[in-house]
Amino acid sequence: MKLCVVLVALVSAVLAFEEPQRYYHETVGIAEAARIKAFEDALDFDGGRIAGGSNANLGQFPHMAGLVITMTTGATSVCGSSMISNNRLVTAAHCWFDGRNQARQFTAVLGSVRLFTGGTRINTSNVVMHGSWTPSTIANDVAVAVIAWTAYSNVINRIPLATGTATYAGLTATAAGFGRTGDGTAGGISTAQSLSHVNMPVITNAVCAQTFGNSIIASTLCTSGANGRSTCGGDSGGPLQISNVLVGITSFGAAAGCQRGFPAAFARVTSFASWIQARM
Repeated sequence: MKLCVVLVALVSAVLAFEEPQRYYHETVGIAEAARIKAFEDALDFDGGRIAGGSNANLGQFPHMAGLVITMTTGATSVCGSSMISNNRLVTAAHCWFDGRNQARQFTAVLGSVRLFTGGTRINTSNVVMHGSWTPSTIANDVAVAVIAWTAYSNVINRIPLATGTATYAGLTATAAGFGRTGDGTAGGISTAQSLSHVNMPVITNAVCAQTFGNSIIASTLCTSGANGRSTCGGDSGGPLQISNVLVGITSFGAAAGCQRGFPAAFARVTSFASWIQARM
C-alpha cells in the first residue's frame, strides 16, 4: 500500500509539469506570420502583441530585429532577434530549425515597429546554430545570423551582451516582440498594432523547474508569468533585457498557453556570451 501511495505521488508530480511548446514553425510561427500580415495589410493596428504588454515606439528598442522567415517548403514564418553588431543578429536556434521544419532564408527587419512593411529589410541565409542545439530538449537554443553591414542610427543599434555570473533572479526584465497578445482570438486579444514590450520579474531556475521539469537547465533563464504578462506565440528569438543589456533570448513557454500564469523560458545569454562573441 505504501508503495502504491508513493507511485501515485510520483505520477502526480510528473503530471504537474507543463509541456514546453515544440516544433515552433508548424505549431505557431507559420500561422502567426499569416495573422500578422493580414492585420498589417488591413491596417488594423489597435492592440499590443506581447501578452499583458504595451506598444513600443519607433526607436524604443533599436536593437530589435523582426525576422520574416521563408521555410524550405515555401511557407512563411516569423521570429524576433537582437542586433549585436553592425552585421550580426542573435536569435533562437529553433527559428532556423525547430526539429522538424527548416528555414531557407531570414528577412531581418530593422528600424520598424511593423513586420511586413517598413524599416531596413535585409535577406540572409547565413545562420549558424549552436553546435549542441537539441530540439528534443530545447537545450542550447541559440543562433547567430550574418547580415549585410548596417549603419547605426537613432532607430537601429546594437545591444550589449550580458556576461558574468549574475542570475538576475528578483530583477525586472523587459521582453520585446511582434507576437500574439494572448491565447484567444476573440475580443481583440490577438489583434496587434506593432512591436510590443512587457516587464516581467526574473525567477529562479528552481521555481521554473516546478513547471517545466528537466527542460530547465543551468543555461536557461526564466521569468514569471504572473498576471498574464509574458512572451507569447511569435516572440521566439527576441530580446529579454535588463538595463539595456541582453540577458535572454526568447526560447519557449508552456504549450498550454501564454496567459495562464506559467513562466517563460529564455536562453541565458551569460551562458552563451563566449560562443556568440566568437561569431561576431
